[in-house]
Amino acid sequence: MLLLISPINHDEAIESIEGGADIVDVKNPKEGSLGANFPWVIKDIRELTPRDMLVSATLGDVPYKPGTVSLAAMGALVSGADYIKVGLYGPSNYEEALEVMENVVKTVKDTDPNAIVVASGYADAHRVGAVSPWDIPKVAKDAGADLAMLDTAVKDGHTLFDYLDIDDCKKFTEEAHSYGLKVALAGSVKKDQLKPLYDIGCDVVGVRGAACVGGDRNTGHIDRTAVAELKELVKSFEE
Repeated sequence: MLLLISPINHDEAIESIEGGADIVDVKNPKEGSLGANFPWVIKDIRELTPRDMLVSATLGDVPYKPGTVSLAAMGALVSGADYIKVGLYGPSNYEEALEVMENVVKTVKDTDPNAIVVASGYADAHRVGAVSPWDIPKVAKDAGADLAMLDTAVKDGHTLFDYLDIDDCKKFTEEAHSYGLKVALAGSVKKDQLKPLYDIGCDVVGVRGAACVGGDRNTGHIDRTAVAELKELVKSFEE
């Protein structure tokens, strides 16, 4: 299980790298759960990140505007992102989500077939009117994406597990795996929730708050010691 850590700037990226993150995920919490950062921030972080370490970039909690989102995807790609994550916030159903993702996949893969496209839904989609989390694996498969992901849309202290129990997460993971997709799970995931996610076969776990001093994704800052502890914990599951 790969550990994805989400820095917001140069200094946090260094902490993530030094702590041993598998994926450095550039985001901007000020703009939402999967808030987009600026191209120059992605470029800077790609340049300081070792080439054998993946850099991910979020496109934002995107609207149902396939053209706009496709341009955002191209921006993240040319800025150096290896992973392109799309937060399917505006699309309210399978058809709308598929239209967005098909166009993002075409945009990205036509330019770099090796880039990884992530369709991300929200476990608490009902709170914001977004596409159901249960549609995400099929959206990802039908669009030609590489990963199906779940996060939480509203960052108010609730975690992924407040909306889905471990059996639900397992069902989501198994469906995505049956389509040949990888699975990423996030949503204010706590340290003691990593092992259950590992046990159900989750491929990537996304963390910010648990890697921050004080444990707060907004007011805290990522610390290499916290990242290293998370990384060692994940590694211990494999022994």
